[in-house]
Amino acid sequence: MKSIVGLILAFALGFACRAFGIPSPAPPLILGALLVMTMTVGYIVVDQYAMSPAMHSHDCGGPSGFSASQTTLKRAER
Repeated sequence: MKSIVGLILAFALGFACRAFGIPSPAPPLILGALLVMTMTVGYIVVDQYAMSPAMHSHDCGGPSGFSASQTTLKRAER
């Protein structure tokens, strides 16, 4: 959702700058535009990676400090 809002805002700002003759806040060279694009893509990729669930969350202890397998094992021994 953030990516879509960002793209819409970027196109709206670009259109407004072009329509009213305001200098664009974007870099005028292709290298600068590629730098902005790669920074944006990097931000999106890291955001998606950080929001993904942990791969080994089932091994992590809860409030007691025991993992799910240790808790199940202790219950079975009782």
